[in-house]
Amino acid sequence: MQELIDDPLIWLKVNSGKIFLLVVVLVIAFVADKIISKAMRIALDKTEIPSASIFVNIVRAIIWVVAASFVLQPVFGINPTTLMTALGVSGIALSFGLKDTISNVIGGFGLMLSKVVKPGDLVTINGITGLVEDVTWRHTVVKERSGDTMWIPNSVLNTAALEKMTEVSEGMTTIAFTARGKEGVDTDAMARQIVATVQAATDDIMLPDNPPIVKFNGFSPYGIEGKVLLFTKPGVLLSTMQDRATRALAGEGFLVQNAALVEE
Repeated sequence: MQELIDDPLIWLKVNSGKIFLLVVVLVIAFVADKIISKAMRIALDKTEIPSASIFVNIVRAIIWVVAASFVLQPVFGINPTTLMTALGVSGIALSFGLKDTISNVIGGFGLMLSKVVKPGDLVTINGITGLVEDVTWRHTVVKERSGDTMWIPNSVLNTAALEKMTEVSEGMTTIAFTARGKEGVDTDAMARQIVATVQAATDDIMLPDNPPIVKFNGFSPYGIEGKVLLFTKPGVLLSTMQDRATRALAGEGFLVQNAALVEE
């Protein structure tokens, strides 16, 4: 280092070979990183292997480790074997401090290889429901319908209950109602009227080919109890669907608007 400060030109002349080797290895590693990463992503998309970044990152890490092993001895004068031995000893100590990270990495491998969860799955984990976007070294990235992104440690997924959902079940929401229970009331006609009213108000945000469903589930002192099952498109808040449907049903005369205030 002192030679570099005193006479940079002499230092560059003496070490030009090392610098050239370092630059060549770095360029080759960089190009290989880009090409192999892109090829892996394309290949994984065409197979049943989940296309998550954890596999690509592993290969990228291997490329740079191999590149470093080529320049350690000739450029920096460091024996790779000595370095690996030192890293092995220090790794034992680090493993105690990084046990959570190691657990997450191992958990990520288990999740991906067993195909328990993969990008594109709709899941519910510990009360969090959303679309799996990626499985990284440490976390599984889940995007909720509201747009919030949750980073869930892989170790949690290996111990928590995980529910895979369909697009229909994930987008379903319900609205309860009470209908006037007069003698001879035609519940089938009532159900058709509710479906037509709600569908007209929510057609643009309704999941295609999944119209509202009306279910009657009992009686109360105020009338016939029921609920409307609504199926919402991805990207639309369930509360938006509920709001539109509720407003549409508010003017229906056969529905009890405030059952709690109706006298028996």
